[in-house]
Amino acid sequence: MPELPDITVYVEALGRVIRGRALERVRTISPSLLRTWDPPLSALNGRTVCDVGHLAKRIVIHFEDDLYVVIHLMIAGRFQWVAKRAAPLPRRIGHAAFDFENGTLILTEAGTRKRAGLWVLRGADAVAAQDRGGIDPLSASTEDFSEALRRENRTLKRALTDPRILGGIGNAYSDEILWRAQLSPVRRTQQLSTNELHILHAATVATLREWIDRLRTEAGDGFPAKVTAFRPEMAVHGRYRKPCPRCGSPVQRIVYASNETNYCATCQTGGRLLADRALSRLLGEDWPRSLEDLEELTS
Repeated sequence: MPELPDITVYVEALGRVIRGRALERVRTISPSLLRTWDPPLSALNGRTVCDVGHLAKRIVIHFEDDLYVVIHLMIAGRFQWVAKRAAPLPRRIGHAAFDFENGTLILTEAGTRKRAGLWVLRGADAVAAQDRGGIDPLSASTEDFSEALRRENRTLKRALTDPRILGGIGNAYSDEILWRAQLSPVRRTQQLSTNELHILHAATVATLREWIDRLRTEAGDGFPAKVTAFRPEMAVHGRYRKPCPRCGSPVQRIVYASNETNYCATCQTGGRLLADRALSRLLGEDWPRSLEDLEELTS
Protein backbone atom coordinates (compact mmCIF):
# COMPACT_ATOMS: atom_id res chain seq x y z
CA MET A 1 0.00 0.00 0.00
CA PRO A 2 1.40 3.43 -0.88
CA GLU A 3 2.30 5.16 2.39
CA LEU A 4 3.07 8.75 3.34
CA PRO A 5 6.39 9.07 1.42
CA ASP A 6 4.83 7.62 -1.75
CA ILE A 7 1.64 9.68 -1.34
CA THR A 8 3.66 12.87 -0.82
CA VAL A 9 5.60 12.35 -4.05
CA TYR A 10 2.42 11.39 -5.91
CA VAL A 11 0.76 14.65 -4.76
CA GLU A 12 3.73 16.72 -5.89
CA ALA A 13 3.83 15.01 -9.29
CA LEU A 14 0.08 15.34 -9.77
CA GLY A 15 0.32 19.03 -8.95
CA ARG A 16 2.90 19.50 -11.69
CA VAL A 17 0.77 17.89 -14.41
CA ILE A 18 -2.88 18.69 -13.58
CA ARG A 19 -3.01 21.76 -11.31
CA GLY A 20 -4.64 24.59 -13.25
CA ARG A 21 -5.81 22.21 -15.98
CA ALA A 22 -9.43 21.61 -16.97
CA LEU A 23 -10.66 18.03 -16.84
CA GLU A 24 -12.21 17.14 -20.17
CA ARG A 25 -13.89 13.94 -19.02
CA VAL A 26 -13.59 10.94 -16.71
CA ARG A 27 -13.73 7.39 -18.02
CA THR A 28 -14.27 4.49 -15.66
CA ILE A 29 -14.74 0.80 -16.39
CA SER A 30 -14.84 -0.53 -12.85
CA PRO A 31 -18.21 -0.39 -11.05
CA SER A 32 -16.55 -1.20 -7.70
CA LEU A 33 -14.39 1.93 -7.79
CA LEU A 34 -16.97 4.69 -7.36
CA ARG A 35 -18.22 4.95 -3.76
CA THR A 36 -20.57 7.94 -4.12
CA TRP A 37 -23.39 8.87 -6.47
CA ASP A 38 -24.13 12.53 -5.65
CA PRO A 39 -22.50 14.61 -7.05
CA PRO A 40 -22.19 12.38 -10.11
CA LEU A 41 -18.79 11.67 -11.61
CA SER A 42 -19.84 13.61 -14.70
CA ALA A 43 -20.05 16.79 -12.57
CA LEU A 44 -16.25 16.96 -12.80
CA ASN A 45 -16.23 17.30 -16.58
CA GLY A 46 -15.01 20.73 -17.65
CA ARG A 47 -13.92 21.70 -14.13
CA THR A 48 -10.40 23.05 -13.48
CA VAL A 49 -8.11 21.48 -10.88
CA CYS A 50 -7.42 24.06 -8.16
CA ASP A 51 -5.07 22.00 -6.02
CA VAL A 52 -3.88 18.51 -5.11
CA GLY A 53 -3.31 17.36 -1.54
CA HIS A 54 -3.78 14.37 0.68
CA LEU A 55 -5.55 13.21 3.79
CA ALA A 56 -3.20 10.61 5.31
CA LYS A 57 -3.08 7.92 2.58
CA ARG A 58 -5.92 9.40 0.52
CA ILE A 59 -5.23 11.62 -2.49
CA VAL A 60 -7.47 14.70 -2.60
CA ILE A 61 -7.98 16.58 -5.88
CA HIS A 62 -9.76 19.92 -5.48
CA PHE A 63 -11.76 21.12 -8.47
CA GLU A 64 -13.46 24.46 -8.96
CA ASP A 65 -17.06 24.90 -7.77
CA ASP A 66 -16.14 23.28 -4.43
CA LEU A 67 -15.90 19.76 -5.88
CA TYR A 68 -13.39 17.22 -4.66
CA VAL A 69 -12.22 13.79 -5.71
CA VAL A 70 -10.84 11.59 -2.95
CA ILE A 71 -8.96 8.46 -4.01
CA HIS A 72 -7.78 5.68 -1.71
CA LEU A 73 -5.30 3.47 -3.54
CA MET A 74 -5.47 0.71 -0.93
CA ILE A 75 -2.85 -2.02 -1.48
CA ALA A 76 -2.46 -2.28 -5.24
CA GLY A 77 -3.84 0.98 -6.63
CA ARG A 78 -1.39 3.10 -8.64
CA PHE A 79 -1.36 6.19 -10.86
CA GLN A 80 0.11 6.45 -14.34
CA TRP A 81 0.58 9.66 -16.29
CA VAL A 82 0.49 9.37 -20.07
CA ALA A 83 1.34 12.55 -21.99
CA LYS A 84 -1.37 11.82 -24.53
CA ARG A 85 -5.02 12.86 -24.66
CA ALA A 86 -7.55 10.04 -24.18
CA ALA A 87 -4.88 7.37 -23.70
CA PRO A 88 -6.39 3.87 -23.54
CA LEU A 89 -6.88 2.15 -20.21
CA PRO A 90 -4.64 -0.87 -19.62
CA ARG A 91 -6.37 -4.21 -19.90
CA ARG A 92 -7.22 -6.09 -16.70
CA ILE A 93 -5.76 -3.49 -14.33
CA GLY A 94 -7.35 -0.27 -15.66
CA HIS A 95 -9.86 1.40 -13.32
CA ALA A 96 -10.38 4.96 -14.53
CA ALA A 97 -8.88 7.63 -16.76
CA PHE A 98 -8.96 11.39 -16.25
CA ASP A 99 -8.53 13.11 -19.60
CA PHE A 100 -6.81 16.49 -19.68
CA GLU A 101 -5.62 18.51 -22.66
CA ASN A 102 -1.99 17.78 -21.78
CA GLY A 103 -2.39 14.07 -21.04
CA THR A 104 -4.26 11.30 -19.25
CA LEU A 105 -4.13 10.36 -15.59
CA ILE A 106 -4.81 6.63 -15.33
CA LEU A 107 -5.78 4.81 -12.15
CA THR A 108 -4.86 1.12 -12.12
CA GLU A 109 -5.14 -1.70 -9.61
CA ALA A 110 -3.35 -5.01 -9.96
CA GLY A 111 -4.77 -8.29 -8.67
CA THR A 112 -8.24 -9.77 -8.61
CA ARG A 113 -9.43 -8.13 -5.38
CA LYS A 114 -10.39 -4.58 -6.30
CA ARG A 115 -10.24 -2.46 -3.14
CA ALA A 116 -9.34 1.03 -4.39
CA GLY A 117 -12.07 3.61 -3.94
CA LEU A 118 -13.05 6.97 -5.45
CA TRP A 119 -15.37 9.49 -3.82
CA VAL A 120 -16.80 12.61 -5.49
CA LEU A 121 -17.63 15.11 -2.76
CA ARG A 122 -18.94 18.65 -2.47
CA GLY A 123 -17.34 20.93 0.10
CA ALA A 124 -14.39 20.76 2.46
CA ASP A 125 -16.58 19.44 5.27
CA ALA A 126 -17.40 16.34 3.25
CA VAL A 127 -13.68 15.77 2.69
CA ALA A 128 -12.95 16.25 6.40
CA ALA A 129 -15.51 13.53 7.17
CA GLN A 130 -13.15 11.08 5.44
CA ASP A 131 -10.48 11.75 8.08
CA ARG A 132 -9.84 8.68 10.28
CA GLY A 133 -8.55 10.93 13.05
CA GLY A 134 -4.85 10.07 13.09
CA ILE A 135 -2.39 12.92 13.62
CA ASP A 136 0.14 13.89 10.96
CA PRO A 137 3.38 12.19 12.07
CA LEU A 138 5.56 14.78 10.35
CA SER A 139 4.00 17.89 11.86
CA ALA A 140 2.99 16.58 15.28
CA SER A 141 5.02 17.66 18.29
CA THR A 142 6.72 15.05 20.44
CA GLU A 143 4.11 15.66 23.13
CA ASP A 144 1.17 15.18 20.73
CA PHE A 145 2.84 12.10 19.25
CA SER A 146 3.37 10.57 22.71
CA GLU A 147 -0.17 11.37 23.82
CA ALA A 148 -1.65 9.76 20.69
CA LEU A 149 0.33 6.56 21.14
CA ARG A 150 -0.42 6.26 24.85
CA ARG A 151 -4.15 6.75 24.39
CA GLU A 152 -4.62 2.99 23.96
CA ASN A 153 -2.36 0.17 25.08
CA ARG A 154 -1.45 -1.27 21.68
CA THR A 155 1.62 -2.99 20.32
CA LEU A 156 3.94 -0.52 18.61
CA LYS A 157 3.40 -2.16 15.23
CA ARG A 158 -0.37 -1.84 15.50
CA ALA A 159 -0.21 1.68 16.92
CA LEU A 160 2.04 3.03 14.15
CA THR A 161 -0.22 1.58 11.45
CA ASP A 162 -3.58 2.50 13.02
CA PRO A 163 -5.07 5.41 10.98
CA ARG A 164 -6.98 6.53 14.07
CA ILE A 165 -3.65 7.18 15.83
CA LEU A 166 -1.20 8.19 13.08
CA GLY A 167 -1.98 9.05 9.48
CA GLY A 168 -0.09 7.64 6.52
CA ILE A 169 2.08 4.88 8.02
CA GLY A 170 1.64 1.28 6.94
CA ASN A 171 3.38 -2.06 7.09
CA ALA A 172 6.61 -1.09 5.32
CA TYR A 173 7.57 2.14 7.02
CA SER A 174 6.48 0.98 10.47
CA ASP A 175 9.13 -1.77 10.19
CA GLU A 176 11.75 0.78 9.17
CA ILE A 177 10.76 3.20 11.95
CA LEU A 178 10.93 0.56 14.68
CA TRP A 179 14.29 -0.68 13.39
CA ARG A 180 15.69 2.86 13.50
CA ALA A 181 14.31 3.36 17.02
CA GLN A 182 15.63 -0.08 18.08
CA LEU A 183 12.27 -0.99 19.58
CA SER A 184 10.41 -4.29 19.44
CA PRO A 185 7.25 -4.32 17.30
CA VAL A 186 5.38 -6.09 20.10
CA ARG A 187 6.27 -3.63 22.89
CA ARG A 188 3.16 -2.03 24.33
CA THR A 189 2.71 1.70 23.89
CA GLN A 190 1.95 2.26 27.56
CA GLN A 191 5.16 0.43 28.54
CA LEU A 192 7.39 3.00 26.84
CA SER A 193 9.28 5.53 28.89
CA THR A 194 9.18 9.20 28.01
CA ASN A 195 12.67 8.90 26.54
CA GLU A 196 11.67 5.91 24.40
CA LEU A 197 8.67 7.83 23.06
CA HIS A 198 10.96 10.73 22.16
CA ILE A 199 13.29 8.30 20.37
CA LEU A 200 10.35 6.75 18.51
CA HIS A 201 9.03 10.16 17.45
CA ALA A 202 12.46 11.20 16.15
CA ALA A 203 12.83 7.88 14.30
CA THR A 204 9.38 8.31 12.73
CA VAL A 205 10.12 11.79 11.42
CA ALA A 206 13.65 10.90 10.24
CA THR A 207 12.52 7.74 8.44
CA LEU A 208 9.61 9.38 6.64
CA ARG A 209 11.63 12.45 5.63
CA GLU A 210 14.53 10.32 4.43
CA TRP A 211 12.24 8.29 2.18
CA ILE A 212 10.37 11.32 0.90
CA ASP A 213 13.72 12.76 -0.17
CA ARG A 214 14.76 9.44 -1.74
CA LEU A 215 11.54 9.11 -3.72
CA ARG A 216 11.64 12.77 -4.81
CA THR A 217 15.13 12.24 -6.16
CA GLU A 218 14.06 9.06 -7.92
CA ALA A 219 11.06 10.73 -9.58
CA GLY A 220 12.90 13.94 -10.46
CA ASP A 221 10.71 16.17 -12.59
CA GLY A 222 8.85 13.15 -13.94
CA PHE A 223 6.00 11.06 -12.64
CA PRO A 224 6.63 8.26 -10.08
CA ALA A 225 6.89 5.05 -12.07
CA LYS A 226 7.92 2.58 -9.36
CA VAL A 227 5.73 2.74 -6.28
CA THR A 228 6.40 -0.33 -4.15
CA ALA A 229 6.63 -1.35 -0.50
CA PHE A 230 9.76 -3.38 -1.14
CA ARG A 231 12.97 -1.52 -1.85
CA PRO A 232 16.53 -2.87 -1.64
CA GLU A 233 17.67 0.18 0.35
CA MET A 234 15.30 -0.64 3.22
CA ALA A 235 16.87 -1.87 6.43
CA VAL A 236 14.50 -4.69 7.39
CA HIS A 237 11.18 -4.55 5.56
CA GLY A 238 10.99 -7.32 2.97
CA ARG A 239 14.51 -8.45 3.89
CA TYR A 240 13.83 -11.69 5.76
CA ARG A 241 17.05 -13.62 6.46
CA LYS A 242 19.21 -10.89 4.94
CA PRO A 243 21.79 -9.17 7.17
CA CYS A 244 20.76 -6.24 9.31
CA PRO A 245 22.69 -3.19 8.06
CA ARG A 246 23.45 -2.18 11.64
CA CYS A 247 24.67 -5.43 13.24
CA GLY A 248 24.74 -8.07 10.50
CA SER A 249 22.27 -10.44 12.19
CA PRO A 250 19.67 -12.07 9.91
CA VAL A 251 16.41 -10.16 9.68
CA GLN A 252 13.49 -12.04 11.22
CA ARG A 253 9.76 -11.93 10.63
CA ILE A 254 6.34 -12.43 12.18
CA VAL A 255 3.77 -13.73 9.68
CA TYR A 256 0.10 -13.00 10.15
CA ALA A 257 -2.67 -13.26 7.54
CA SER A 258 -1.29 -11.79 4.30
CA ASN A 259 1.20 -9.49 6.05
CA GLU A 260 4.47 -9.87 7.84
CA THR A 261 6.51 -7.78 10.24
CA ASN A 262 10.26 -7.70 9.75
CA TYR A 263 12.68 -6.87 12.56
CA CYS A 264 16.22 -7.44 13.80
CA ALA A 265 16.28 -9.59 16.92
CA THR A 266 19.72 -8.33 17.96
CA CYS A 267 18.87 -4.63 17.59
CA GLN A 268 15.24 -4.65 18.65
CA THR A 269 14.39 -7.57 20.95
CA GLY A 270 17.62 -8.33 22.80
CA GLY A 271 18.21 -11.44 20.70
CA ARG A 272 14.78 -12.95 21.43
CA LEU A 273 12.82 -14.37 18.50
CA LEU A 274 9.20 -13.28 18.39
CA ALA A 275 6.67 -16.06 17.90
CA ASP A 276 5.73 -16.56 14.27
CA ARG A 277 2.12 -17.72 14.07
CA ALA A 278 2.76 -19.85 11.00
CA LEU A 279 5.70 -21.79 12.46
CA SER A 280 5.48 -21.51 16.26
CA ARG A 281 2.19 -23.40 16.28
CA LEU A 282 3.70 -26.12 14.15
CA LEU A 283 6.92 -26.46 16.16
CA GLY A 284 5.38 -25.91 19.59
CA GLU A 285 8.00 -26.38 22.29
CA ASP A 286 10.67 -26.78 19.60
CA TRP A 287 10.22 -23.15 18.51
CA PRO A 288 13.62 -21.41 18.87
CA ARG A 289 13.62 -18.66 21.49
CA SER A 290 16.86 -16.94 20.47
CA LEU A 291 19.15 -16.42 17.49
CA GLU A 292 21.49 -19.04 18.98
CA ASP A 293 18.67 -21.60 19.13
CA LEU A 294 17.72 -20.75 15.55
CA GLU A 295 21.28 -21.29 14.34
CA GLU A 296 21.38 -24.71 16.01
CA LEU A 297 18.02 -25.63 14.48
CA THR A 298 19.05 -24.64 10.95
CA SER A 299 22.68 -25.75 10.98
